[in-house]
Amino acid sequence: MKHIIAFAGSNSSTSINKQLATYASQLVEGVSTTVLDLNDFEMPIYSSDREQAHGFPEQAVNFVNHLKKADGFIIALAEHNGAYTTAFKNIFDWASRVEQKTFLNKPLLLMTTSPGARGGASVLELAADRFPRHDANIVAEFSLPSFYDNFSEGKISNDALNTELLNKVKLFKESL
Repeated sequence: MKHIIAFAGSNSSTSINKQLATYASQLVEGVSTTVLDLNDFEMPIYSSDREQAHGFPEQAVNFVNHLKKADGFIIALAEHNGAYTTAFKNIFDWASRVEQKTFLNKPLLLMTTSPGARGGASVLELAADRFPRHDANIVAEFSLPSFYDNFSEGKISNDALNTELLNKVKLFKESL
């Protein structure tokens, strides 16, 4: 059985992106899923001095090991000031030192949501440009605008947006 990893690029306990990633992962039939919480991988802010003095933090190695064991990823990135959250960026920085080809050419459904009408478009664009340099195989992208208007009771409530996500999930599943 194929195994996927889903997570949000956020360390918020009420992350709307974690809700979206979890929902999307439940739509992928016939796979086992692990939903990661970035809080389980909290570590010092990356610096080359820290790496030289202490090597890689155990949390960074553990995060990469999760990625290595998976057949694909569903990632929903939170947007802070048009970019990644600090929590995600730090984990990504450490993980890319442990394994430069961080995403290991495995299928990736890249998503984002926000309370606003742009749905995290800036961070989605940033990641779509950056992640392939770390061997990401982005098979589909999805942005959910106006989260609180379009998501309730653990699922997308807007039929058109839900159908769009289902189509993206289908592409992701076919590429596993």
